[in-house]
Amino acid sequence: MPRGKLTFRQRDVAAAIKAAKLAGCEVTGVTVDRDGKIKVQLTSSKEKPIQTSCANEWDEVLKSK
Repeated sequence: MPRGKLTFRQRDVAAAIKAAKLAGCEVTGVTVDRDGKIKVQLTSSKEKPIQTSCANEWDEVLKSK
């Protein structure tokens, strides 16, 4: 018996969780419906600072110009 069409991939769920964590939220749950729509339940985590960028040596060079 054939499986049927895949509506989502595990990497899609992992990417959604990773994006939520980078946004400073805490993931409390994930649900996927039959159509493949991924819903991530979140709570705000105010204790953790949100890292928006990474500094490197070129930042100082470009600021001076």
